[in-house]
Amino acid sequence: MSDQSDIPTASSSVATAATATTEATLQSDIATVTTPVTSNAADKTDNSTNSDSPAAPAPVETSATAAPAAITSSAMSKPSVPPSKQKKKSAASSSLSSSAKRIQKELAEISLDPPSNCSAGPKGDTLYEWVSTIVGPGDSPYSGGVFFLDIHFPQEYPFKPPKIIFRTRIYHCNINSQGQICLDILKDNWSPALTISKVLLSICSLLTDANPHDPLVHSIAQQLLNNRAEHDRTAKEWTKRYACC
Repeated sequence: MSDQSDIPTASSSVATAATATTEATLQSDIATVTTPVTSNAADKTDNSTNSDSPAAPAPVETSATAAPAAITSSAMSKPSVPPSKQKKKSAASSSLSSSAKRIQKELAEISLDPPSNCSAGPKGDTLYEWVSTIVGPGDSPYSGGVFFLDIHFPQEYPFKPPKIIFRTRIYHCNINSQGQICLDILKDNWSPALTISKVLLSICSLLTDANPHDPLVHSIAQQLLNNRAEHDRTAKEWTKRYACC
């Protein structure tokens, strides 16, 4: 009876040992299978890292905002004009345009209907520089003479008077040797309502009726007041000498 009880015990030990051996074998096989896979992955990683073949160039990124950024930078690099100067520049342009239109209008009028014994027009392409001629009035000592004048219109015209200079020498108490004219409407009594035609007519009247009480040349004014005949004789001589063709 004792021998039979030992048999099952021995069989159990053998089965346990066999099971342990089988599990060990399976674990060994699994390790054997997985190890090469890990090693191959590592090898591939090393090969890709240490490969002598050149790496593919990285794609160049094109920024859609590059051009606008450059333009903005260029624009910002330019010095900005202060608002005050921009306003002044705009005002000056407006004033220039206004004066040019006024001068063009007067040029059209004097061309169609010139004042008696007078003519005027631009010297060349410059609208603000004119030349004028005045024929000496018949009832004056300047009769028969042709007198040339320069006319300069300021940028502020008609709010400032034109500057008019005699280029032909004339013997007159209100016109000096530099050709400057003493006429109230060319100074304090100027009005924007006046035109160059009206100014030329006033100068013609000055040749007929001089004003010795507000002279530029005092010696001629005194002669006109004290000896009118001698004054007129000298004025005629100067006219023949300098103003006759």
